[in-house]
Order: sequence, then structure tokens, then C-alpha cells
Amino acid sequence: MLRDTIMNTLTNDHALSLELASFDHIRRLEISSEQDPEVVIEGVLGEIQRVTIVERMMLEIEGTNGVLRMDLTEHDIKELLKNAE
Repeated sequence: MLRDTIMNTLTNDHALSLELASFDHIRRLEISSEQDPEVVIEGVLGEIQRVTIVERMMLEIEGTNGVLRMDLTEHDIKELLKNAE
């Protein structure tokens, strides 16, 4: 699970997880060539049901069609929002 990835990482890289209830909610899934490596995932979470910080270390956005998780702490989010002003 994403939480295990977060706990085991020793870098400043941020992990993410996207779960969608159906292939119908994927708008675009693209994995480009080795010459120009890039991955693009576009989808529809649907109506946002809940936004929470899980265990003070993971942002979780739950929609009617799926869940997006990212290892951002509450502190990280506050700092990013403060810097955006």
C-alpha cells in the first residue's frame, strides 16, 4: 500500500496512488516511448466526497469514481499554500 511506500522511502520524492472504480473513468492513459519517457494518466474522480489527511502524512481525495492519494503531510500542504499566496 502507499503508506508502506511512504514509510520506507528515504528520499524527498512524493508517492501517489490513483484508484478508479472502472475503466470508464479513465480519460487518457499514455506511456510514451523510451526516447521520450513520460506517463500520463487522466481520469475522473467524480464528485468529491471527502478530503482528509490520513495519519498526518497522506492527502486522500475521495470522489464518487475513485480515490487519489499522495504523501503530503499537513505541514507540507500548509507550506505550499502559504508559498502560493
